[in-house]
Amino acid sequence: MRPATATAAAVTTLIGVGAAAVAAGRYASDVALRVPSGRPLPGDPRLTVHATGPERITLTRSLASLRPGTYGLEAPGLHAVLGPVLDRVPHTADTVVRRLERVELGVLGPGVRVRLTPQLHRGTPVSALGLAHEDVEIPGELGPLPGWLVAGPRSTWVIALHGLGTTREHPLNLVPFFNRRKIPVLVPAYRGDEGAPASPDGLAHLGDSEWRDVDAAIRYAVRRGAEKVVLHGWGTGAAMALRAAAESGVRDRISGLVLDSPVLDWEATLRNLAAARHVPGPLLPLAVRAAQARTGVHGDRLQAASEPGALRVPVLLLHGPDDTIAPWERSVELAARRPDLVTLQTIRHAPHAAMWNAGPVRYEEALRRFLTPLL
Repeated sequence: MRPATATAAAVTTLIGVGAAAVAAGRYASDVALRVPSGRPLPGDPRLTVHATGPERITLTRSLASLRPGTYGLEAPGLHAVLGPVLDRVPHTADTVVRRLERVELGVLGPGVRVRLTPQLHRGTPVSALGLAHEDVEIPGELGPLPGWLVAGPRSTWVIALHGLGTTREHPLNLVPFFNRRKIPVLVPAYRGDEGAPASPDGLAHLGDSEWRDVDAAIRYAVRRGAEKVVLHGWGTGAAMALRAAAESGVRDRISGLVLDSPVLDWEATLRNLAAARHVPGPLLPLAVRAAQARTGVHGDRLQAASEPGALRVPVLLLHGPDDTIAPWERSVELAARRPDLVTLQTIRHAPHAAMWNAGPVRYEEALRRFLTPLL
Protein backbone atom coordinates (compact mmCIF):
# COMPACT_ATOMS: atom_id res chain seq x y z
CA MET A 1 0.00 0.00 0.00
CA ARG A 2 1.30 3.42 -0.89
CA PRO A 3 2.07 5.74 2.06
CA ALA A 4 -0.71 8.21 1.18
CA THR A 5 -3.25 5.43 0.81
CA ALA A 6 -2.14 3.81 4.06
CA THR A 7 -2.41 7.11 5.91
CA ALA A 8 -5.87 7.75 4.53
CA ALA A 9 -6.98 4.26 5.59
CA ALA A 10 -5.58 4.74 9.08
CA VAL A 11 -7.31 8.10 9.47
CA THR A 12 -10.60 6.63 8.24
CA THR A 13 -10.25 3.80 10.74
CA LEU A 14 -9.55 6.21 13.58
CA ILE A 15 -12.52 8.37 12.62
CA GLY A 16 -14.71 5.28 12.54
CA VAL A 17 -13.48 4.15 15.96
CA GLY A 18 -13.94 7.65 17.33
CA ALA A 19 -17.48 7.89 15.97
CA ALA A 20 -18.31 4.50 17.43
CA ALA A 21 -16.93 5.57 20.81
CA VAL A 22 -19.01 8.77 20.75
CA ALA A 23 -22.14 6.83 19.81
CA ALA A 24 -21.45 4.24 22.52
CA GLY A 25 -20.90 6.97 25.11
CA ARG A 26 -24.11 8.71 24.08
CA TYR A 27 -26.07 5.48 24.37
CA ALA A 28 -24.54 4.68 27.76
CA SER A 29 -25.30 8.16 29.11
CA ASP A 30 -28.86 8.04 27.74
CA VAL A 31 -29.81 5.12 29.96
CA ALA A 32 -28.79 7.11 33.02
CA LEU A 33 -29.97 10.59 32.03
CA ARG A 34 -33.26 9.79 30.33
CA VAL A 35 -35.10 8.53 33.41
CA PRO A 36 -38.78 9.47 33.15
CA SER A 37 -40.39 10.68 36.36
CA GLY A 38 -41.93 7.72 38.14
CA ARG A 39 -40.08 5.04 36.18
CA PRO A 40 -38.52 2.48 38.58
CA LEU A 41 -34.77 2.73 38.89
CA PRO A 42 -32.71 -0.17 37.57
CA GLY A 43 -31.22 -2.77 39.84
CA ASP A 44 -34.16 -4.55 41.44
CA PRO A 45 -35.49 -7.61 39.65
CA ARG A 46 -39.01 -7.98 38.42
CA LEU A 47 -40.88 -10.44 40.60
CA THR A 48 -43.67 -12.83 39.67
CA VAL A 49 -46.88 -12.97 41.69
CA HIS A 50 -47.50 -16.65 42.43
CA ALA A 51 -50.68 -16.36 44.48
CA THR A 52 -52.84 -13.93 46.43
CA GLY A 53 -55.14 -14.50 49.36
CA PRO A 54 -56.83 -12.59 52.16
CA GLU A 55 -54.26 -9.95 53.20
CA ARG A 56 -51.36 -11.92 51.75
CA ILE A 57 -49.38 -12.28 48.54
CA THR A 58 -46.85 -14.88 47.39
CA LEU A 59 -43.90 -13.62 45.36
CA THR A 60 -40.74 -15.01 43.80
CA ARG A 61 -38.12 -15.40 46.53
CA SER A 62 -35.20 -12.99 46.16
CA LEU A 63 -33.20 -10.53 48.22
CA ALA A 64 -35.68 -7.85 47.10
CA SER A 65 -38.84 -9.73 48.12
CA LEU A 66 -37.28 -10.63 51.50
CA ARG A 67 -36.48 -7.04 52.49
CA PRO A 68 -37.95 -5.91 55.80
CA GLY A 69 -40.50 -3.12 55.84
CA THR A 70 -43.31 -1.75 53.71
CA TYR A 71 -43.11 -1.08 49.96
CA GLY A 72 -45.20 -0.17 46.98
CA LEU A 73 -45.72 -2.84 44.32
CA GLU A 74 -45.96 -1.63 40.73
CA ALA A 75 -46.67 -2.83 37.22
CA PRO A 76 -48.31 -1.08 34.26
CA GLY A 77 -51.80 -0.13 35.44
CA LEU A 78 -51.18 -1.58 38.91
CA HIS A 79 -50.24 -0.19 42.31
CA ALA A 80 -50.44 -2.07 45.62
CA VAL A 81 -48.81 -1.85 49.05
CA LEU A 82 -46.87 -4.70 50.68
CA GLY A 83 -46.31 -5.20 54.37
CA PRO A 84 -43.65 -7.36 56.03
CA VAL A 85 -42.79 -10.99 55.39
CA LEU A 86 -45.22 -13.36 57.15
CA ASP A 87 -42.91 -15.69 59.05
CA ARG A 88 -45.66 -17.91 60.49
CA VAL A 89 -47.11 -19.09 57.20
CA PRO A 90 -45.64 -21.79 54.95
CA HIS A 91 -43.16 -20.73 52.26
CA THR A 92 -41.76 -22.88 49.47
CA ALA A 93 -38.05 -22.84 48.63
CA ASP A 94 -38.53 -20.36 45.79
CA THR A 95 -41.33 -18.12 47.12
CA VAL A 96 -41.98 -15.72 49.97
CA VAL A 97 -45.30 -14.69 51.51
CA ARG A 98 -45.83 -11.08 52.58
CA ARG A 99 -48.77 -9.19 54.00
CA LEU A 100 -50.82 -7.43 51.33
CA GLU A 101 -51.92 -4.10 52.78
CA ARG A 102 -54.09 -2.90 49.91
CA VAL A 103 -54.49 -2.72 46.14
CA GLU A 104 -54.96 0.89 45.03
CA LEU A 105 -55.03 0.44 41.26
CA GLY A 106 -55.54 -2.48 38.89
CA VAL A 107 -55.94 -6.20 39.49
CA LEU A 108 -53.29 -8.26 41.26
CA GLY A 109 -53.27 -11.90 40.28
CA PRO A 110 -50.99 -14.90 39.60
CA GLY A 111 -48.50 -14.38 36.79
CA VAL A 112 -48.33 -10.59 37.07
CA ARG A 113 -44.75 -9.25 36.90
CA VAL A 114 -44.10 -6.51 39.45
CA ARG A 115 -41.37 -4.37 41.00
CA LEU A 116 -40.97 -2.99 44.51
CA THR A 117 -40.88 0.79 44.93
CA PRO A 118 -40.42 3.05 47.96
CA GLN A 119 -43.45 5.06 46.80
CA LEU A 120 -46.48 3.87 48.77
CA HIS A 121 -49.18 6.28 47.66
CA ARG A 122 -50.92 7.29 44.46
CA GLY A 123 -52.82 10.54 44.19
CA THR A 124 -52.77 13.78 46.16
CA PRO A 125 -52.54 14.44 49.91
CA VAL A 126 -56.32 14.55 50.15
CA SER A 127 -57.07 11.55 47.94
CA ALA A 128 -54.23 9.37 49.26
CA LEU A 129 -54.04 10.47 52.90
CA GLY A 130 -57.24 12.35 53.64
CA LEU A 131 -55.22 15.49 54.40
CA ALA A 132 -56.47 18.81 53.07
CA HIS A 133 -54.00 20.54 50.78
CA GLU A 134 -53.74 23.50 48.45
CA ASP A 135 -52.68 23.09 44.85
CA VAL A 136 -50.11 25.84 44.33
CA GLU A 137 -48.12 27.23 41.42
CA ILE A 138 -44.47 28.10 42.06
CA PRO A 139 -42.85 30.58 39.65
CA GLY A 140 -39.80 28.72 38.35
CA GLU A 141 -36.92 29.56 36.07
CA LEU A 142 -38.47 27.66 33.15
CA GLY A 143 -42.11 28.32 33.98
CA PRO A 144 -44.70 27.52 36.66
CA LEU A 145 -44.07 24.47 38.85
CA PRO A 146 -47.05 22.67 40.41
CA GLY A 147 -46.90 21.84 44.08
CA TRP A 148 -48.93 20.65 47.05
CA LEU A 149 -49.05 22.68 50.23
CA VAL A 150 -50.27 20.92 53.37
CA ALA A 151 -50.71 23.77 55.81
CA GLY A 152 -49.71 23.90 59.47
CA PRO A 153 -49.36 26.61 62.11
CA ARG A 154 -45.59 26.50 62.56
CA SER A 155 -43.33 29.11 60.99
CA THR A 156 -40.69 26.55 59.92
CA TRP A 157 -41.71 24.71 56.77
CA VAL A 158 -40.47 21.45 55.26
CA ILE A 159 -39.87 21.38 51.50
CA ALA A 160 -39.90 17.74 50.37
CA LEU A 161 -37.90 16.87 47.23
CA HIS A 162 -38.29 13.52 45.51
CA GLY A 163 -35.46 11.92 43.53
CA LEU A 164 -34.95 9.79 40.43
CA GLY A 165 -37.41 7.00 39.74
CA THR A 166 -40.23 8.51 41.82
CA THR A 167 -42.68 11.41 41.63
CA ARG A 168 -43.82 13.96 44.17
CA GLU A 169 -46.10 11.20 45.46
CA HIS A 170 -43.03 9.64 47.14
CA PRO A 171 -42.79 12.31 49.92
CA LEU A 172 -46.41 11.51 50.83
CA ASN A 173 -44.87 8.68 52.90
CA LEU A 174 -43.69 11.34 55.39
CA VAL A 175 -46.45 13.97 55.09
CA PRO A 176 -48.56 12.42 57.92
CA PHE A 177 -45.51 12.57 60.23
CA PHE A 178 -45.03 16.29 59.54
CA ASN A 179 -48.76 16.98 59.75
CA ARG A 180 -49.00 15.42 63.23
CA ARG A 181 -46.33 17.89 64.35
CA LYS A 182 -48.18 20.82 62.76
CA ILE A 183 -45.34 21.50 60.30
CA PRO A 184 -46.36 22.99 56.93
CA VAL A 185 -45.12 20.84 54.03
CA LEU A 186 -44.53 22.04 50.48
CA VAL A 187 -44.12 19.23 47.92
CA PRO A 188 -43.02 20.77 44.62
CA ALA A 189 -42.56 19.27 41.20
CA TYR A 190 -39.44 20.28 39.32
CA ARG A 191 -38.33 20.38 35.71
CA GLY A 192 -39.01 17.14 33.91
CA ASP A 193 -41.85 16.09 36.24
CA GLU A 194 -45.39 15.66 35.02
CA GLY A 195 -47.05 19.06 34.84
CA ALA A 196 -43.74 20.93 35.16
CA PRO A 197 -41.65 22.43 32.35
CA ALA A 198 -39.37 20.02 30.54
CA SER A 199 -35.62 20.29 30.90
CA PRO A 200 -34.38 22.23 27.84
CA ASP A 201 -32.26 19.29 26.64
CA GLY A 202 -34.72 16.62 27.72
CA LEU A 203 -32.20 15.11 30.14
CA ALA A 204 -32.03 14.71 33.90
CA HIS A 205 -29.04 16.56 35.36
CA LEU A 206 -28.94 14.67 38.68
CA GLY A 207 -29.71 17.90 40.55
CA ASP A 208 -27.12 20.10 38.85
CA SER A 209 -29.72 22.35 37.21
CA GLU A 210 -32.85 21.16 39.02
CA TRP A 211 -31.67 22.78 42.26
CA ARG A 212 -32.74 26.14 40.85
CA ASP A 213 -36.33 24.93 41.09
CA VAL A 214 -35.66 24.26 44.79
CA ASP A 215 -34.49 27.86 45.08
CA ALA A 216 -37.82 28.91 43.55
CA ALA A 217 -39.70 26.75 46.07
CA ILE A 218 -37.85 28.34 49.00
CA ARG A 219 -38.69 31.83 47.72
CA TYR A 220 -42.32 30.81 47.34
CA ALA A 221 -42.44 29.46 50.90
CA VAL A 222 -40.96 32.68 52.25
CA ARG A 223 -43.53 34.76 50.36
CA ARG A 224 -46.25 32.59 51.91
CA GLY A 225 -44.99 33.26 55.43
CA ALA A 226 -42.25 30.71 56.15
CA GLU A 227 -39.59 32.18 58.42
CA LYS A 228 -37.31 29.16 58.01
CA VAL A 229 -37.31 26.02 55.87
CA VAL A 230 -35.91 22.52 56.25
CA LEU A 231 -35.10 20.82 52.95
CA HIS A 232 -35.85 17.08 52.96
CA GLY A 233 -34.52 15.39 49.84
CA TRP A 234 -34.22 11.83 48.56
CA GLY A 235 -31.38 10.82 46.20
CA THR A 236 -30.98 13.57 43.62
CA GLY A 237 -33.45 15.62 45.67
CA ALA A 238 -30.84 15.54 48.44
CA ALA A 239 -28.22 16.76 45.95
CA MET A 240 -30.55 19.63 45.03
CA ALA A 241 -30.94 20.48 48.72
CA LEU A 242 -27.17 20.65 49.17
CA ARG A 243 -26.74 22.87 46.13
CA ALA A 244 -29.52 25.20 47.33
CA ALA A 245 -27.95 25.40 50.80
CA ALA A 246 -24.64 26.41 49.21
CA GLU A 247 -25.80 28.66 46.36
CA SER A 248 -29.35 29.92 46.83
CA GLY A 249 -29.78 33.65 47.28
CA VAL A 250 -32.15 32.85 50.16
CA ARG A 251 -30.00 30.17 51.77
CA ASP A 252 -30.12 32.13 55.04
CA ARG A 253 -33.71 30.86 55.37
CA ILE A 254 -32.56 27.22 55.38
CA SER A 255 -32.27 25.96 58.97
CA GLY A 256 -31.55 22.29 58.32
CA LEU A 257 -31.11 19.54 55.73
CA VAL A 258 -32.51 16.01 55.78
CA LEU A 259 -30.64 13.93 53.19
CA ASP A 260 -32.03 10.48 52.43
CA SER A 261 -29.80 8.31 50.22
CA PRO A 262 -28.00 11.44 49.01
CA VAL A 263 -26.21 11.55 45.68
CA LEU A 264 -22.86 12.93 46.84
CA ASP A 265 -20.76 11.55 43.97
CA TRP A 266 -22.32 12.44 40.62
CA GLU A 267 -20.00 10.30 38.52
CA ALA A 268 -20.38 7.20 40.71
CA THR A 269 -24.17 7.46 40.59
CA LEU A 270 -24.17 7.86 36.82
CA ARG A 271 -21.90 4.83 36.43
CA ASN A 272 -24.11 2.80 38.78
CA LEU A 273 -27.27 3.74 36.88
CA ALA A 274 -25.70 2.80 33.56
CA ALA A 275 -24.26 -0.46 34.93
CA ALA A 276 -27.63 -1.43 36.42
CA ARG A 277 -29.12 -1.08 32.93
CA HIS A 278 -26.49 -3.56 31.69
CA VAL A 279 -24.18 -1.09 29.96
CA PRO A 280 -20.89 -3.01 29.48
CA GLY A 281 -18.11 -2.04 31.88
CA PRO A 282 -15.75 -0.67 29.19
CA LEU A 283 -18.44 1.85 28.18
CA LEU A 284 -18.99 3.30 31.67
CA PRO A 285 -16.14 5.87 31.47
CA LEU A 286 -17.51 6.91 28.07
CA ALA A 287 -20.95 7.34 29.64
CA VAL A 288 -19.56 9.78 32.21
CA ARG A 289 -17.67 11.81 29.61
CA ALA A 290 -20.65 11.86 27.25
CA ALA A 291 -22.99 12.94 30.04
CA GLN A 292 -20.68 15.78 31.01
CA ALA A 293 -20.39 16.93 27.40
CA ARG A 294 -24.15 16.80 26.80
CA THR A 295 -25.35 18.42 30.04
CA GLY A 296 -22.44 20.54 31.21
CA VAL A 297 -22.67 18.74 34.54
CA HIS A 298 -19.43 18.28 36.42
CA GLY A 299 -19.06 16.63 39.78
CA ASP A 300 -16.97 19.44 41.22
CA ARG A 301 -20.02 21.65 41.81
CA LEU A 302 -21.80 19.00 43.86
CA GLN A 303 -18.53 18.09 45.57
CA ALA A 304 -18.01 21.73 46.56
CA ALA A 305 -21.55 21.92 47.99
CA SER A 306 -21.02 18.74 50.05
CA GLU A 307 -17.53 19.57 51.28
CA PRO A 308 -17.44 19.58 55.09
CA GLY A 309 -16.38 23.21 55.13
CA ALA A 310 -19.36 24.22 52.99
CA LEU A 311 -21.96 23.04 55.50
CA ARG A 312 -23.55 25.80 57.57
CA VAL A 313 -26.68 24.15 59.03
CA PRO A 314 -27.44 20.88 60.84
CA VAL A 315 -27.72 17.84 58.58
CA LEU A 316 -29.48 14.52 59.16
CA LEU A 317 -28.14 11.79 56.88
CA LEU A 318 -30.29 8.67 56.44
CA HIS A 319 -28.45 6.08 54.37
CA GLY A 320 -27.30 2.49 54.32
CA PRO A 321 -24.75 0.13 52.76
CA ASP A 322 -27.30 -1.65 50.55
CA ASP A 323 -27.81 1.40 48.33
CA THR A 324 -26.42 0.42 44.92
CA ILE A 325 -27.15 3.79 43.26
CA ALA A 326 -25.64 6.39 45.61
CA PRO A 327 -22.55 5.10 47.47
CA TRP A 328 -23.08 4.97 51.23
CA GLU A 329 -19.38 5.44 51.91
CA ARG A 330 -19.59 9.12 50.95
CA SER A 331 -22.24 9.68 53.63
CA VAL A 332 -20.08 7.93 56.22
CA GLU A 333 -17.12 10.10 55.25
CA LEU A 334 -19.14 13.33 55.43
CA ALA A 335 -20.54 12.45 58.87
CA ALA A 336 -17.06 11.61 60.16
CA ARG A 337 -15.62 14.91 58.96
CA ARG A 338 -18.36 17.14 60.42
CA PRO A 339 -19.64 15.44 63.58
CA ASP A 340 -20.60 18.87 64.94
CA LEU A 341 -23.24 19.35 62.24
CA VAL A 342 -23.92 15.95 60.65
CA THR A 343 -25.84 13.07 62.22
CA LEU A 344 -25.80 9.77 60.33
CA GLN A 345 -28.60 7.26 60.85
CA THR A 346 -27.53 3.98 59.25
CA ILE A 347 -30.40 1.86 57.93
CA ARG A 348 -29.53 -1.55 56.54
CA HIS A 349 -31.36 -3.83 54.08
CA ALA A 350 -32.82 -0.85 52.21
CA PRO A 351 -32.33 0.05 48.54
CA HIS A 352 -31.86 3.57 47.24
CA ALA A 353 -34.34 6.13 48.66
CA ALA A 354 -36.14 3.48 50.73
CA MET A 355 -34.68 4.13 54.18
CA TRP A 356 -38.09 4.98 55.64
CA ASN A 357 -39.65 1.86 54.10
CA ALA A 358 -37.13 -0.44 55.78
CA GLY A 359 -37.36 1.13 59.23
CA PRO A 360 -40.16 3.69 59.59
CA VAL A 361 -40.09 3.78 63.39
CA ARG A 362 -36.32 4.40 63.60
CA TYR A 363 -36.49 6.84 60.71
CA GLU A 364 -39.26 8.95 62.22
CA GLU A 365 -37.67 8.97 65.66
CA ALA A 366 -34.38 10.21 64.18
CA LEU A 367 -36.34 12.83 62.24
CA ARG A 368 -38.25 13.92 65.37
CA ARG A 369 -35.05 14.37 67.36
CA PHE A 370 -33.46 16.33 64.52
CA LEU A 371 -36.38 18.65 63.87
CA THR A 372 -37.37 19.48 67.45
CA PRO A 373 -34.67 22.13 68.07
CA LEU A 374 -35.23 23.63 64.60
CA LEU A 375 -38.94 24.36 65.04
